[in-house]
Amino acid sequence: QVHLVESGGGLVQAGGSLRLSCAVSGGTFSSLAMGWFRQAPGKEREFVAALSWSHISTNYADSVKGRFSISRDNAKNTAYLQMDTLKPEDTAVYYCAATRIYSVMAERYDYWGQGTQVTVSS
Repeated sequence: QVHLVESGGGLVQAGGSLRLSCAVSGGTFSSLAMGWFRQAPGKEREFVAALSWSHISTNYADSVKGRFSISRDNAKNTAYLQMDTLKPEDTAVYYCAATRIYSVMAERYDYWGQGTQVTVSS
């Protein structure tokens, strides 16, 4: 069973940065595509970023393009989401997820972490 654990969330002022980490265990990390999603209070979960196992395919939500960067270290079984120039509207619970078939759609992801809170103050 694949297990994902996020870390790195917290409270930051607008314009600041955070780096989220997602440690993966119980599976072959190098064969999994990784995605980040978020859910703000009262809103539906939305796609943020995805990265294929080969690093070849990458997608970002329009709202985060140029500010967020997804990466992975296959040697450490860890995926990352670098978030710069944060805005109050980025406030949400951020989830990492894994899938064997690359996708930007949440329903295509088989494994999910518990989420980490990111709060951006104005």
